[in-house]
Amino acid sequence: MWLAGVVKNSIKGGHGSIGSLLVRYMSRSRAVNVRKINPKVPIPEARSIATSLYDIIKDHGPLTVSNTWIHAKEAGIGGLNSKTHMKIMLKWMRGRRMLKLFCNQVGSSKKFLHCTLPEEPQTNQLESPSELKLQTKKPSQKRKKKSK
Repeated sequence: MWLAGVVKNSIKGGHGSIGSLLVRYMSRSRAVNVRKINPKVPIPEARSIATSLYDIIKDHGPLTVSNTWIHAKEAGIGGLNSKTHMKIMLKWMRGRRMLKLFCNQVGSSKKFLHCTLPEEPQTNQLESPSELKLQTKKPSQKRKKKSK
């Protein structure tokens, strides 16, 4: 009840900045849940297509959708019906956290690239604890006073 008054005051130009924020938040459309994407093929076939696409993206680096489609046609992946079906599969793979989509902006143009996520964290940087040198005590900063 009090919320309706806040929203009404903010619409009329009152001091209800919280209400205008709430109206703005509630009017947004929700993001697509990529985990519930239907791959349009049975799951075992979708997995084999996904591993083939994953290998292509891993071998050739970050790729746009059109470059991925060119490489997929050259590789002759069975089960991919069209470029639209490949886009659905890429979205399904992003939902399964196999791929990452990032934007590369140069000037006013944007390119969206797919890349693979790191398979395992790089823990081999510190092979032994002796490499890590912690400084527990600060060196003394005593200076000798010059006598005149």
